[in-house]
Amino acid sequence: MRLGIRLLFAFFLINGIAAFFVLRVFMAEIKPSVREVMEDMMVDTANILAELASEDLAAGRLAAGVDSNTSPFAQHVRSYATRPIDAAIWGFSKQSLDYRIYVTDTTGRVLFDSENRAVGADYSQWRDVARTLRGEYGARSTRDVESDDTSGVMHVAAPIYVQEAGMRKIAGVLTVAKPTRTVQRFIDRAEQKVFMGGLLLLALSAAVGVAVTLWMVWNVRRLRDYALSVQGPADGERHDPDAPPTAALAVPQVPGELGDLARAMDRMRARLEGRDYIEGYVRALTHELKSPVAAIRGAGELLQDDLPAADRTQFATQVVEQSERLQRIIDRLLELSKLEQRHHAEGRAPVALQACAEAAIGQTRGRAAQRGIALVLTGSGTSGPWEAELVTLALTNLLDNAIDFAPAGSTVQVALDGATVAVLDSGPGVPDYALPRLGERFFTTARPGGERSGSGLGLAIVKRVMALHGGQMVVRNTAPGLRVALEFVAGSLTPRA
Repeated sequence: MRLGIRLLFAFFLINGIAAFFVLRVFMAEIKPSVREVMEDMMVDTANILAELASEDLAAGRLAAGVDSNTSPFAQHVRSYATRPIDAAIWGFSKQSLDYRIYVTDTTGRVLFDSENRAVGADYSQWRDVARTLRGEYGARSTRDVESDDTSGVMHVAAPIYVQEAGMRKIAGVLTVAKPTRTVQRFIDRAEQKVFMGGLLLLALSAAVGVAVTLWMVWNVRRLRDYALSVQGPADGERHDPDAPPTAALAVPQVPGELGDLARAMDRMRARLEGRDYIEGYVRALTHELKSPVAAIRGAGELLQDDLPAADRTQFATQVVEQSERLQRIIDRLLELSKLEQRHHAEGRAPVALQACAEAAIGQTRGRAAQRGIALVLTGSGTSGPWEAELVTLALTNLLDNAIDFAPAGSTVQVALDGATVAVLDSGPGVPDYALPRLGERFFTTARPGGERSGSGLGLAIVKRVMALHGGQMVVRNTAPGLRVALEFVAGSLTPRA
């Protein structure tokens, strides 16, 4: 399972569990909370009405056998029940007054009932009356229909005090009753709002979770891509000479612990890069040095014996030639190593390609003359902010390579055309399958005589020089011969690697 899917799954699981329990708690607390507020208001109401009823109860106007409806308190309550009402309460319309009020004496018998439902009934066993008569807080909730939860009626009682012999004593109980269905719509609306708010919160949390997951996965993938880009070629893979040096790759800018991880990876890359670089060089160099070292050793062992003068001269010449080959390999390897540690060329003043070509021809003219090869410069080149020493080095290596492959008595041409300089020979060319690999370190092709005396470092140096200048090396067969063109970008030193 991918990291992003795991993070999303974990986030939604945690978020879903939390949302479930939070919504459940809120939904479960709404109804009792509303009823608690309702009961609190009924306590105040019952005590106020108890004070108003105390005078009529003390005067006997609410006594048993007396028409209680004639008392001032009863008349006021009746007037309350018949009052017209149309109140808008937070979007709901209230058009009825729902309090039922009844008064009982000290024996629990009902003396007054605003609805005339229970006058004379014995309520002494009801909790609201019984507890209040004992001096405790009396309240109860009773269903009109036992099986219907919405038919509940809340009763809250308050003691009615009268003065006797200078002391206050409980002379009766006043109970205020209110159906719970009158507040059910408020409860339903509150539950709906909480539920919809919970769903919205869940959706927003999910969106935040997706965003955080995408951000996390994106940064992790940046780190992964960086790690893949800085690793060396796997076993069996060839090194790409056009690949940018890992030191030039930007470290991903990510915050927090991921940023620390990116910087740690960069430090690890810096430590390992030098080791990998040296290891690759040592491997390739060891392979290239085997042949000349073996030739020198063999010639040296033979020279220890008594040999004819002609043979001794031949083996001595072989020792010198192979020593020179070793020297060339070491010199070019050092040159390439220095170039690969650079990230761009340094052009301080305009440099003419023609001057660089003439300098390269001057350095290789002696070697060409030994093989009877003529070097010819044609065309005209432009000037640009290039590094003259590197351009001359590249052209010198191209000329050395052309001299190695050109047949004796032939001509090697250096053709200038604006910001392009090309070296052409009339040798056997290069097989088409090998063209893409020209420029790799230690990759060589057979010389006209069949031997492989080259190191493959010359064209690697040329390719690196062009990369530092932001240009390119273009190779193609001309049948006969090979054309290697160096295409510079006029007026630019932007490196390709």
